[in-house]
Amino acid sequence: MEMITYVDLHTHTTASDGVHTPTDNVRLALAAGLAAVAITDHDTVSGIDEALQEGERIGIHVVPGVEISTVDRGVDVHILGYYMDDKDPLFNQRLAQLRDTRNIRNKLVLNRLNELGIRITMEEVNERLIHQKSKDQSLGRPHIADVLIARGIVNTVAEAFKLYLGQGGAAYVNPPRITPREAIDWIREAGGKAVLAHPGLYNNEAIVLDIIGYGIDGIETYHSDHNGEQRKHYYDLAVQHGLIITAGSDFHGIKAGVTYHGEIGAERISTQVLQLLKER
Repeated sequence: MEMITYVDLHTHTTASDGVHTPTDNVRLALAAGLAAVAITDHDTVSGIDEALQEGERIGIHVVPGVEISTVDRGVDVHILGYYMDDKDPLFNQRLAQLRDTRNIRNKLVLNRLNELGIRITMEEVNERLIHQKSKDQSLGRPHIADVLIARGIVNTVAEAFKLYLGQGGAAYVNPPRITPREAIDWIREAGGKAVLAHPGLYNNEAIVLDIIGYGIDGIETYHSDHNGEQRKHYYDLAVQHGLIITAGSDFHGIKAGVTYHGEIGAERISTQVLQLLKER
């Protein structure tokens, strides 16, 4: 019998809002008993090369990926991309535009916090980029959350998002972004497959069904924040529509003593899925 091997298809590094370097993530994947791991930073592919080098060195397959930020009906929706050409000039230009939007949002959030009497400078937020190696690193709300924790204003990232940064929070802003459909098109035009990230977090079934109807390639059925009912529901949806079923921990590392989402390998699926994601 062929031995079943596993992959975690959703991890973040210091290229965006993760605590660990791409090299660290690959090593942690090996320690977790995985055969493969995806690097899926927010709106950037700058961590992929480092991960590929370490993966080749220690014998772990690295899946080049990305998590693209979109908005649909006022809801933040994330689209995962796999095996796209991460060197494609147009794709990278488009990601750079998204990072510009992130920077605009960061400034607007800081303005709101300032109005609330919480004075945080962009310099303080920039310091939360643990390894400042690349101009293509992605700076976002989790870095602002890190400052709020360091100041003692909140205790955890989850609390920062609930009180200030997430939808309904006192400093929440949501500037215009691309739609999920555009993100799907971008990934496909760069030669990759598009997967809807953690659909259970959106609390909006109409958005999920519209994205499926548009023709996304897969659904992240197994995610660290999905409960048993959600896992069954999205598994059934994927089977019904003939979509690729994926699993991801959404690993970011430990922040303020709490594991953000899940540990690498906490959610995993057979590496047989990689062939489906590679198909053109």
